[in-house]
Amino acid sequence: MADRSDVFAAVASPVRRALLGLLLDRGPLPVQQLAAHFAMSRPSVSEHLKVLKDAGLVAERAVGTRRIYRLNEAAVAALRDQLDTFWTRALSGFQDLVERPPEEKS
Repeated sequence: MADRSDVFAAVASPVRRALLGLLLDRGPLPVQQLAAHFAMSRPSVSEHLKVLKDAGLVAERAVGTRRIYRLNEAAVAALRDQLDTFWTRALSGFQDLVERPPEEKS
């Protein structure tokens, strides 16, 4: 998987999150079918797919002149693990703060 900051930058875009969702729901798809879901040109969708590919979240394969995109399930699982770890630590820290006696909170 790519550098963590690249992955988080890639999923920061609502368009790229929507592309990931489409690939999750429908499986591998060519760029033309993915582009049909957006009010933007196919080249624009291809640019978003390139960012996701560079981040390691999707893979592509050539079938004739078409490019078929699919989720990189291992990379998506790694991203989920990172997010789970982040939220577990954040919530644990919040719980520790809330449960401290009042005199220790300042």
